Order: sequence, then C-alpha cells, then structure tokens
Amino acid sequence: MRYDDFATEHLDPILPERVIRYIPSAMGSHERTIVILTGAGISAESGLPTFRDKDGLWEGYRVEEVACPQAFRRNPDLVHRFYNLRRAALKTVAPNAAHQALARLQREFPGRVILITQNIDDLHERAGSPEVIHMHGELRKVFCAHCGHCGVWEGDLQTVTSCPQCDRRGGMRPDIVWFGEIPYHMERIEAVLRNADIFASIGTSGQVYPAAGFVSLAKIAGARTLEINNAQTLVSGRFDGQFIGPATREVPQWVEEVLGGNE
Repeated sequence: MRYDDFATEHLDPILPERVIRYIPSAMGSHERTIVILTGAGISAESGLPTFRDKDGLWEGYRVEEVACPQAFRRNPDLVHRFYNLRRAALKTVAPNAAHQALARLQREFPGRVILITQNIDDLHERAGSPEVIHMHGELRKVFCAHCGHCGVWEGDLQTVTSCPQCDRRGGMRPDIVWFGEIPYHMERIEAVLRNADIFASIGTSGQVYPAAGFVSLAKIAGARTLEINNAQTLVSGRFDGQFIGPATREVPQWVEEVLGGNE
C-alpha cells in the first residue's frame, strides 16, 4: 500500500511520485546524501526473531534478565547463554533482498548513502554494504570491561573466558549496547542527520530512543523523510511518506526507483 500526501509536480526520483514532491533545485549544487536507518524488521525477514513480535525475544526472556548491565552483574551465565544462542542463530541465516538492495544503493548511487542500523547482526555486511554504523553494537564482537579491549568473537562466551588482551576473567561481555547505556557513534549520527537530504527508516519499531527521534532531527535539518515498514508505527505521522509492506518487496522497489531516477 502506498500513501501520497503531497502534490506531484516536479517529482524527485529519490522519493517517487507516489510519495513525495520535488526537493528544491538548490540541492543540485551539492552531493546528495541519503541516510538510512534499519531496525529489527529488515532482519526478521531473514529468519531472525525481532524484539517485539509475539514470537520474539521479549517473550522468551524478560529484558531485565538479559539486556542491562545489572543483569550481567547479577547473572552473567544467563546473559552469556542468551547471547550465545543469538550468535549461533546468526550463522543459520543469510541476507535477504532488502539487505542486498541497500548494498547496491551504497555502491551505485552517485551521492552518499550512509547506513545506520539498530541491529546487532552482520547481515548488511554479508550483503556487501561497504560501511555500516552499528549504534547498538555487534553480536560478533566482544568487549572487556576490565581493559576496554574490543574484538571479533565467533564462538561461545562464558564467565570464565579470559580476555585475549589483559588475560583477566569475568569481564568479557557481548559488545552490545544494553538498556541504560549510551548508543555508539551518536555524535557522528547526529552530524550525518544534519546533512541528510533524504532520511529513510526501514523496519524500525519507532519505540526505542534515541533512534525513534532521528526522523525529527532530519526534518529539522530540512531532509525529506520516508518510512518503509510492514505496519504503521508510533512515529509514522512524522514522516513525509510511507511505504507499507515487507522490506524484501518494498526496499528493492524503492532502490530501483532511486537508481533509475538518477541515470
């Protein structure tokens, strides 16, 4: 389903005629920048559970049991078991058509395409995206609370696991931003949002801040905004346009329209 709230004179190929009207011609004096935010919905179509579906992670474990620093101090074995399962599950899935389309957009768009994700998986990278900003960390990385070492980790993690840098035990944890912690790369993200010509949010719930506020930051800076989701969200009304449907259908179609309009 497509929603059109705007006149269609002087159409912009980046946001197609069914969605958004022309972006002022003054934008032609500089390199266009598309900033994209992706959330759990895009990876759910690869078979990964989301945090907010009835069959998702919240039902299996309460958030306070697995996804906050207090839980790690109280029951690190439970937290490690939970993320070990998630790390193992990641090996069983592959990037889908939406991931692949965004990688294509990054490679072929004549301007800049900056990809920010709330997801902790590596499906964007495996699809070929040359650069991804992981604001919530990465499942295949670990962090030592003792010395600050951060590195790639493919196997299970346990309380007795020694840090490869300082050799101390008890401090190794998934390099993931837990509730109550500050997301990574926020200064860089705010800077790219201030310079965005287009901001697109794909597969996000609109419930988790600060990411849910990115659309407002982008609009204040003058960007046109687009939401692609399988349903309306709490922040849908803030966007200039919306595509409703599965990411594997809507994202490749949007990318095709963007690239086709810039040939």
